[in-house]
Amino acid sequence: MKLTRRELIRLGAGAGVASLAGSWTSLLADASAIHRVIIPSSGQQIPCVGIGTNRYRGNIASTDMTPLARTLEAFHKMGGQVIDTSPNYGNSEEVLGKLLSDLNLRDQVFMATKVDREDQAEGRQRMETSFQQLRGPIDLMQVHNLRGTDVELETMMAWKKEGRFKYIGITTHRVEQHAEMERYMKKYPLDFIQVNYSLVDRASADRVLPLAIDQGIAVLVNRPFGNGKLFGAVKGVDLPGWAGDIDAGSWGQVFLKYIISHPAATVPIPGTTKPHHAEDNMQAMVGRMPDAGLRKEIEKTLDGLI
Repeated sequence: MKLTRRELIRLGAGAGVASLAGSWTSLLADASAIHRVIIPSSGQQIPCVGIGTNRYRGNIASTDMTPLARTLEAFHKMGGQVIDTSPNYGNSEEVLGKLLSDLNLRDQVFMATKVDREDQAEGRQRMETSFQQLRGPIDLMQVHNLRGTDVELETMMAWKKEGRFKYIGITTHRVEQHAEMERYMKKYPLDFIQVNYSLVDRASADRVLPLAIDQGIAVLVNRPFGNGKLFGAVKGVDLPGWAGDIDAGSWGQVFLKYIISHPAATVPIPGTTKPHHAEDNMQAMVGRMPDAGLRKEIEKTLDGLI
């Protein structure tokens, strides 16, 4: 049974956690002071910024892997755990399996991947291959872009019951699939959804994110920078004074803190292949977060720039 918001906040308080504005995000009372998201279906806490790996591909024996390894190292050093990938991202799973094993980090991450097959047998084989390529446990298995959702969720629910992975979910990056996603959120006992959401793409805030709150479903947020559109909009623009009120040292941190501060259990997963970008993104996990009033001010500021 999924825990209620009140039960999770009480659980967090027992571990020295201060709730943020009634959301599923908490600030752990430890030395790192990293904000974490409480997964509604279990009460597990995970760091509130992850990493997307669509561009983690190439020859695993080449020097092209060096910056990717350094990025994963920086991500982990600053408290990151949630890594999202897919067998659709070239050989991303193979690359991650190799790099994380070489860095001795494989068992220290929260690994999420996907399956996208209409045929059940093909879906099972696809997931078995993911286990082999990633060289370790898969925490979250997701139906990629709602392809074969009913068929794949049948297998995924059975495998979750067997303990093969802890969580199951569905994904999309297209607004036109939001209504379909809502139907599946009501039909199945999902632990996660993954959806597009950013200051330049707020459609999921209308119905999908509120439904996630109601259903007790955590949210991985893809395209948190709007495919780069947000950085284009603020190029040459100084940070507003209110950025200091939320301890944001860059526009990227503003964009991520805006997502993290949504009342749903949101974890943005920006695609990151450079160590300094990972370090900047991870800084969004610490310090103050925008309240409802400042969220509106942030929206107003970006609406004037986009």
